[in-house]
Amino acid sequence: MVLSTKGTVLPVLSVRVHPWGTDSVTPTVQQFDSYSELEKFVRDSADPKVLPGVTLFLHFPWLGNIGHTLFDVLYPPYAAIIPFPPRHLQPFRLLAHIDVCATCWDEDILNRFSGLGIMKHYVLNDMSNGSWFVFDEFVMGGGMMCQRCTQPNLQLPGGVELDGSRLFRDRMYLQYGVIPSVKRYKYSTEGRNRHDILVAYVIDNKRYQENDRREIYAAMEEINNYTIEHQNRSIADINKLDWPLVKVSYIDYSSIGADHKKKTSRFKATPVDARSPTYELIDTFFAAQLRLLRTMDIQITGPGTGAMYQTFLPDGSVVINVGGLIPLAAEDQN
Repeated sequence: MVLSTKGTVLPVLSVRVHPWGTDSVTPTVQQFDSYSELEKFVRDSADPKVLPGVTLFLHFPWLGNIGHTLFDVLYPPYAAIIPFPPRHLQPFRLLAHIDVCATCWDEDILNRFSGLGIMKHYVLNDMSNGSWFVFDEFVMGGGMMCQRCTQPNLQLPGGVELDGSRLFRDRMYLQYGVIPSVKRYKYSTEGRNRHDILVAYVIDNKRYQENDRREIYAAMEEINNYTIEHQNRSIADINKLDWPLVKVSYIDYSSIGADHKKKTSRFKATPVDARSPTYELIDTFFAAQLRLLRTMDIQITGPGTGAMYQTFLPDGSVVINVGGLIPLAAEDQN
């Protein structure tokens, strides 16, 4: 609800709340004859509870897929506050219009990324019966900033013009307590030497058939053997090689787990909650994946969720999209 005095000219208040639908939200407007009447209503009648700081609204119809959670749920509202610095660098609260998912990572990511945690919309709705709540600063509407909102250049909306990709990546590392990779400002070889061994990972994909995996492993063996053969040569000799030295590994993101060896017996963890500040002491599955991503010089991936992690790679990294081949049916073969 918007409170104003009569005669005040307000802009169009209709907001498209999420890019997955065309529905919009238009707040109701209550007008008062004078500012003193408005102030009296707020202080004496409404007497609201004020929620300090910045609150971002997000809306998503379902949870459970990490790729969509990152770039269809979280990225759009974050991109919406980038034009209002320094709010995008400070802790904020998320008012989340999301479903209940007792086994998803999603809430942990939303909690940690925001800094002030999430507030469920259905909880606020229940508590608003007979009570007033005022948000100090409220940002609603991410426009068409999601990764599914395809642009002609196929880039993440706002990723370049708002520097959104880098800011989103850097904040994610910061909020998870993971030291980010080396910054490169001008070119991909900045901070690298010609004789350094590049780290490459092939990401497992459910679309790969057994024949695909055999060919991938054969290519990896050839590349790794070349590196082993030349890695102990002098720097001068390595610099004369036709090809860089690359160490290739094959990974499945689902096999990368968090290290809980140092967890105290007094700490009672839950599958999804992130209760600051105690929960900052342990890693999560996603934090463990970030620690791996920051080491990648080359990411080799097929289509799907795994490809969405490329935003978190270090500056100057290379992504090789191998695509996904659908086997031809018998009638399609010549």
